Amino acid sequence: MDNEKDYVDYLKRSALELRSLRRRIRDIEEQAREPIAIIGAGCRYPGGVVSRRGLWEMVAEGRDVVGEFPADRGWDVDLFDPDPAARGRSYSRWGGFVYDAGDFDAGFFGVGPREALAMDPQQRVLLEVAWEGVEDARIDPLSLRGSRTGVFAGVMYHDYMFLAATSDRSAELEGYLSAGGGGSIVSGRISYTLGLEGPAVSVDTACSSSLVTIHQACQALRLGECDLALAGGVTMLATPAMFVEFSRQQGLAPDGRCKSFADAADGVAWGEGAGIVVLERLSDAVAAGRRILGVVRGSAVNQDGASNGLTAPNGPSQERVIRAALAGAGLTARDVDAVEGHGTGTTLGDPIEARALLATYGQDRDPDRPLWLGSVKSNMGHTQAAAGVAGVIKMIEAMRHETLPRTLHVDAPSSHVDWSTGDVRLLVDRQPWKRVEGRPRRAAVSSFGISGTNAHVIVEEAPAHDVSVSTPDLVSAPAGPRLPVPWLISGRSPQAVVDQAERLRAWVDAGAGASVVDVGWSLVSSRAQLPWRSVAVVAGGGGMAEVSEPVRVRSGGTVFVFSGQGSQWLGMGRGLFECFP
Repeated sequence: MDNEKDYVDYLKRSALELRSLRRRIRDIEEQAREPIAIIGAGCRYPGGVVSRRGLWEMVAEGRDVVGEFPADRGWDVDLFDPDPAARGRSYSRWGGFVYDAGDFDAGFFGVGPREALAMDPQQRVLLEVAWEGVEDARIDPLSLRGSRTGVFAGVMYHDYMFLAATSDRSAELEGYLSAGGGGSIVSGRISYTLGLEGPAVSVDTACSSSLVTIHQACQALRLGECDLALAGGVTMLATPAMFVEFSRQQGLAPDGRCKSFADAADGVAWGEGAGIVVLERLSDAVAAGRRILGVVRGSAVNQDGASNGLTAPNGPSQERVIRAALAGAGLTARDVDAVEGHGTGTTLGDPIEARALLATYGQDRDPDRPLWLGSVKSNMGHTQAAAGVAGVIKMIEAMRHETLPRTLHVDAPSSHVDWSTGDVRLLVDRQPWKRVEGRPRRAAVSSFGISGTNAHVIVEEAPAHDVSVSTPDLVSAPAGPRLPVPWLISGRSPQAVVDQAERLRAWVDAGAGASVVDVGWSLVSSRAQLPWRSVAVVAGGGGMAEVSEPVRVRSGGTVFVFSGQGSQWLGMGRGLFECFP
């Protein structure tokens, strides 16, 4: 009997341990697949794009923002030569340029003049974009100091350091150039400036760099290596070397336009840009009451290996990375509505990519739900290490606006592709993005590096969720005119405060429509409170009545102390809140 009882006890313990193990396995599997929320974004792209909203306006309006070579970089005035065989020349003088890439508010970040001059513009621009991305996430950048926030930055060019080292000012820059031009410093400087203590990783997989960083950031968040992550990439062209290089290969589009997946495709068009997305585990973002722009459901990275050529795209590898991303997300191909393609406009790469999409996303689809295919490169050229993140920002904005923008410069779908082998259609016209019943809108973004590193990311529209906030109902406030609301404006200098006030005034005059109370709250809670400050008095109905002169903040003595020994009454605090929200 004792043996029988021991045996029963053993079975009970085993059953309990088995349940515990199953729970642990389930938790690990859920952790490995936890969706990652995109809570903010910052960017710089051609055409004067300085925000995700600006990027959306550019693609929604179908603008072509390609322009001629910049005139302020010291490039050879005789660089252009229409002869493709001309040595040391480029037969294209067009590209997607960020013409003010050299501008930098060094004082804002506490960077001295010599150090700023030695800094690669890629470092400067991405640092500014990172700050703006955090602000777009409605987080005070200074509040992240000491936090477990990671930085994952894609960068592929380092020729600025060579230019600086051989310039007529090289002597005064000695001692600054190693940090100013180092690729590792691109991510490290952001972490240093903001005081971030999560991983800081710089990545160079060429054109797939920024999409690889998003994959790595998502993995780091799921593994608990960081609680927040900034991921993206930057490309600024200090020299025209890539124009010359691809001219010799006859791989450039003469008119500087990427004709993505089009029959008229005749080469790549180089562009510049920088983009950052701010990422957080979805469960944490919901718990914190964040505004969620979109969700990363799955991602994958692979390599072509020993394929049809070191720099040649490989179709089977692209199919594998797509299937791996879908498997990681727990989705099927028909669960994705659209793909933001790599689509550089080359006669070799685009057909290979299109066939891979037809073989994966183009199969077993509902008859009235084709896969829509497009590329932002048709608007602004190939921004290289910043291309993938541009595609992600474009697609989350497309989901938010329920619209798929058209792809430019498509005369007809490429005749090098048998489009009848699957249900994939080019976005030659703007399309309404209707939600499939029972599931959210989804899109995928592809990036393929010249070294053979492929990346694929699947994004999903933000979930609908209720955030319970215990605040009084402002609708019940006493009738009558609303009292003015103070907006706190701050900056590193008096002029910065004045400029910020003017931007706010222009925004109000344009009829932005946001609640003056919400704006006042955001200026205090999600913006850094910098040394020089001013107060704008805003009428309850909108309209900035006056702005105080900027003053430098100094600690002062106590003015009043309320001891609580007065004539309080029930509801006094609520009354104050209703009058001065």
